[in-house]
Amino acid sequence: MKLSDFFAPGQLGLSYELFPPKTERGEELLREQLRQLTEFAPDFVTCTYGAGGSTQGKTLEILCQVQADCRLPVASHLTVVGQTVEQLREYLERARDQGISYIVALRGDPPAGSEKFQATPGGLRFASELVELIRGEFPDFGILVAGYPETHREATSGQADIDNLRRKVDAGADVIVTQLFYDNADFFRFVEQCRRAGIEKPVVPGVLPVTSLSQIRRISSMCGARLPEGLVAQLERRDDPQWQFEVGVEWATRQCEELISAGIPGLHFYVLNQSPATLRILTDLKAEELRGN
Repeated sequence: MKLSDFFAPGQLGLSYELFPPKTERGEELLREQLRQLTEFAPDFVTCTYGAGGSTQGKTLEILCQVQADCRLPVASHLTVVGQTVEQLREYLERARDQGISYIVALRGDPPAGSEKFQATPGGLRFASELVELIRGEFPDFGILVAGYPETHREATSGQADIDNLRRKVDAGADVIVTQLFYDNADFFRFVEQCRRAGIEKPVVPGVLPVTSLSQIRRISSMCGARLPEGLVAQLERRDDPQWQFEVGVEWATRQCEELISAGIPGLHFYVLNQSPATLRILTDLKAEELRGN
């Protein structure tokens, strides 16, 4: 099924992002969580891999399990970090042969200990080049790319960031999924910037519910996402895990309600292999009714 079909007018696409568990017990828990999450009829599932491609094989294994257990299309993340063009081709061939439908094409973060990204000799420099490779040599893959409502940390300006996104779209990307954000105004502004730049592909908000103040501070500091003062103030009221979970779920639910009312094409949940928050949000949203199921 084409990616664009999930985000057609009148549709509300739904997808989840996972990462490869490190233990057999982690795999068992992930399979149980997926059984619960699939009750909300997601359209596809994506899976990341470790830095520098360290868990690429495990990523494909997990995605094949998802296909078998859940009967869902799946997407593999792919970055250019530490990869030659030939290695990228080899991975894409493996993914294609194992029935992977889509690729999340990313440049990737610099390896640990490096402040600045450097291309691997014989590799690629930009996500747009990866998109071009996929579209040119593996045209059957649907391609998702990343967008940054608050601007990528390495971009010289907001306009430069949009220009880079335009290059990815022009190279053949089908769908844009945003990095996490906690103020919908940032997302709406980003979509307006995309449309002014002639980017007409679906822009899908990425949602990461807050379940711990310390955790989200760490994540947001790494990716440059801003934490609204009101959200932080609520989370700081109690040094209690359940309180912070409830605050985070309520905040994300209100975000999703507003986004859906504004006519977004879909929702992409960063599940992080911890499904309770996503399950609560989808239940509170009455997702099945919203999606006409």
